Amino acid sequence: MSDVLIPARAIWRDYLELCKPNVVALMIMTSAIGMLLSVPGIVPWQIMVFGNLGIALCAASAATVNHMVDRHIDLKMARTINRPVAQGRIGDKQAVAFACLLGAAGMIVLKVFTNNLTMWLTCAALIGYAFIYTSFLKRATPQNIVIGGLAGAVPPLLGWTAVTGHVHHNALLLVLVIFAWTPPHFWALAIHRREDYAKAEIPMMPVTHGNKLTALHAVLYTFMLIAITLLPFATRMFNWLYLAGALVLGAGFLYWSVQLYREKPGAGMETFKYSIIYLMALFVIMLLDHYLLPQAQPLQLLH
Repeated sequence: MSDVLIPARAIWRDYLELCKPNVVALMIMTSAIGMLLSVPGIVPWQIMVFGNLGIALCAASAATVNHMVDRHIDLKMARTINRPVAQGRIGDKQAVAFACLLGAAGMIVLKVFTNNLTMWLTCAALIGYAFIYTSFLKRATPQNIVIGGLAGAVPPLLGWTAVTGHVHHNALLLVLVIFAWTPPHFWALAIHRREDYAKAEIPMMPVTHGNKLTALHAVLYTFMLIAITLLPFATRMFNWLYLAGALVLGAGFLYWSVQLYREKPGAGMETFKYSIIYLMALFVIMLLDHYLLPQAQPLQLLH
């Protein structure tokens, strides 16, 4: 009998895992809220359903490319060793075909049910994450998360443009919030998984500069995040409910980032978990403020 292990056949759960459903779900939450914030009333259901479907399909396509490109390093990390492409349950050709199918379907849905601007912005985000970040930046620099974070920050903008057909400064503020949130979010996980990243030879900041300096950067970025989350109130996009929520949630994020810097046992994963709760709660509060309180009058610029 041969000692060669034959990979198990792929099942639908393996293809679902390729899509990184938890990550995509968080992105769709922010894109859906971006849609709802773009207008004072109700978003047409076709745009809400099919716009988010198109964005989700493109995000799942990018996630599949990530699985394929990282298949060799996934085998070196405990968190990713059982991924379907790494284990051979899904072959490279099948993964490529699946990614292309998802991406093409997503682009068609966005073309038909939203507008060209949303379609091309989504395409740019897909390319940014799947190829520029995953294939290059991730292995090139400890600042990979900072530079590559823009691709993951655009869902609120995509939701906004799907409804309105144009880029608005309020939508860009939402992107800026997620952009500032991304580094402390991922650095907390990177500190927790430092040995895995070192084994896989991925130059995450904890590997190249140590946990202490990485945690200090996380604290500094958290301060920057708190400052940025005040901008939607300062520009009168939101009211006092949002301000109160942003300050309370920001204080919690700062607490955990300081615990990370103090090297409290388990702080890496606790900070990572809190960061997800933080982003979800912040966007829900945005939505509540938008619908429950009278819309603030925008600031009038001097001419």
